[in-house]
Amino acid sequence: MSTTAAEETSSGGFLGWIERVGNKVPHPAIIFLALIVGVIVLSAVLAWADVSVTTEVAEAEETGVSQDYDAGGSSYPSLDHEPEQAIPEYDVRTETIEVESLLNGDGIRYMFTTAVQNFNDFGVVAVILVAMIGVGVAEEAGLIAALIRKMVQVAPAGAITFIIVLLGGISSVASDAGYLVLIPLGAAAFASLGRNPLVGIAAAYAGVSASFFVNILITPADGIITEVTNEIVAGVAPGAEPLNVTNNFYFAIVSTLFTAAVMTILTERYIEPRAGRWDPAERPADAPVDHVPAGDELAHESRGLRLSGIYTLVAVAIICALTFIPGAPLRNPETGEIFGNSPFMSSLLLIISMLFLAAGLGYGKGSGSLTGSTNVINAIVKTFNGLGGLIFLMLLIAQFIAFFNYSNISNVVATQLADLLGSADIGALPLLIGFILLVVVIDMIMPGVIPKWAIIAPIFIPLFYNLGIAPQTVLAAYRVGDGPVNVITPLMVYLPFIILVCQRYRASAGMGTVISMMLPYTVVVLVSWTLLFTGWYLLEIPWGPGSPVQLE
Repeated sequence: MSTTAAEETSSGGFLGWIERVGNKVPHPAIIFLALIVGVIVLSAVLAWADVSVTTEVAEAEETGVSQDYDAGGSSYPSLDHEPEQAIPEYDVRTETIEVESLLNGDGIRYMFTTAVQNFNDFGVVAVILVAMIGVGVAEEAGLIAALIRKMVQVAPAGAITFIIVLLGGISSVASDAGYLVLIPLGAAAFASLGRNPLVGIAAAYAGVSASFFVNILITPADGIITEVTNEIVAGVAPGAEPLNVTNNFYFAIVSTLFTAAVMTILTERYIEPRAGRWDPAERPADAPVDHVPAGDELAHESRGLRLSGIYTLVAVAIICALTFIPGAPLRNPETGEIFGNSPFMSSLLLIISMLFLAAGLGYGKGSGSLTGSTNVINAIVKTFNGLGGLIFLMLLIAQFIAFFNYSNISNVVATQLADLLGSADIGALPLLIGFILLVVVIDMIMPGVIPKWAIIAPIFIPLFYNLGIAPQTVLAAYRVGDGPVNVITPLMVYLPFIILVCQRYRASAGMGTVISMMLPYTVVVLVSWTLLFTGWYLLEIPWGPGSPVQLE
């Protein structure tokens, strides 16, 4: 393949160097095999050196029997629905965390006996397969391409980037759907406009992940994080009024819109010019070629879209009947709530997949692109065939994460960093900014929202409380630090999927391509969002209803 204009444009500067170096690294499977070996050896060395830390941690009490419907994490989705309390009670206790060796008897037994279970417990695999059922049928039927064409026709061309980024931010209420559905849609939307589809991928990925823990909606993770915080506050000030899930609501709404605007400007002013024009010759030889319908095809497309809309409305009506009627099965059976801890929130990914399936079936029937059940099954099988390499990589990632967690290395590192910052004798605002940076560092090795908070909250909630800083202020700072690094950390379990989507449009794309595109988002979003937080703090604007910046 000849050198393209896009490749020449993106080859210079620091980010060009990152892309070139990143794309020369071995296959991601080899990288994770090396990481597995590295964790095994490092755990043995640190355990031999008796490395440990003593700290206070928040631990859930094993009481209650109601169903837990959401794990609430920015990158570790879970399908584990073991009975436990809806929003569990947390107890703060002192614990000594020691590094566990993977090369002693217990460690070796763990590695050999849990390999299958580690993969079985890695919920992201099942999530991808379930999500791609509906998306695969819709894509094979031609619905995705038709919708993109309609969206491009209706929406102002200048608003496409903002729409994609903002939808990504809102999709964090069901994070998996955002990664699996919106990112391919972003690529297709940009390609249909003659813009670089890799830039569409970058914009969608940034929208979904770089500001993950804020939304214009209340998410299940908000409830869990709030409960952890209340348990810690009760130990510091037993008479203090507990927080509720709206403690950061104003800040979350503004942050969602603000970061979407920042990422839109960054995409259009820097990322897209740097990426250059996209040459369709960069696509792999076996990549599907975009087809532009004309004549009778447009008439078939219109019928398909109409029938797709009817099928979708019927599916929505069924979901509404199962959700909004009093006593409906998708409500929480104990509290009756819909948008908090409920079967509806837990099943959002399946619901979205089934809506895509219904829409795809309707479009296929109306346009004649899918005739008969055999073609529908073949569409799903074709989608799954394309995920073989990704599933193998997930097998290795599952082992790495399980071994890393077993060794306690991440817990020890996170706790020591938290202790170091917590002991710093500086003012409240610099300490809050330092706290944001600490969360950024920890997020590189522990992307999950809840695990990080359970480790650092018992240290920083009392520290800031004694400085007169309200717990909701610490939570707001935590939200700022949690998201920006998600788009570049190698431990983001959807990173292989992002690379796979990129390779549909540029055969040579690799990890370096993705990281070089996303690094500016990490830097710019972190800096601008921290400035927003600083201004909010200095102006003492309430974070949410009845949630002041300072303790009253």
